[in-house]
Amino acid sequence: QVQLVESGGGLVQAGGSLRLSCAASGRISSISTMGWYRQAPGKQRELVATITSGGSTNYADSVKGRFTISRENVKNTVYLQMNSMKPEDTAVYYCNLVTDLFGLTYWGQGTQVTVSS
Repeated sequence: QVQLVESGGGLVQAGGSLRLSCAASGRISSISTMGWYRQAPGKQRELVATITSGGSTNYADSVKGRFTISRENVKNTVYLQMNSMKPEDTAVYYCNLVTDLFGLTYWGQGTQVTVSS
């Protein structure tokens, strides 16, 4: 079993920055893709960014140029640096891990991010 614990959410003004962290523990395959998703009230959960174990990244168009995903494989931790934040970035952000072997999927409990205008 794998546990994902997010931290770093909070309240920020428009134009500000936040950094989210997600630490994975348990039976972790060294080969996995980690990422961040978000869900705003009344909306479906959507992809924000993902990063493979080799460092390849993928971003939603809405966050390109503003958000940066990174990871430290030794610490089994993934980060999301969010800059130039907008009110529409307000959501619960969820950490995600998908194993390359068998495609097992794990989710964190979520962390609230609120951007005030």
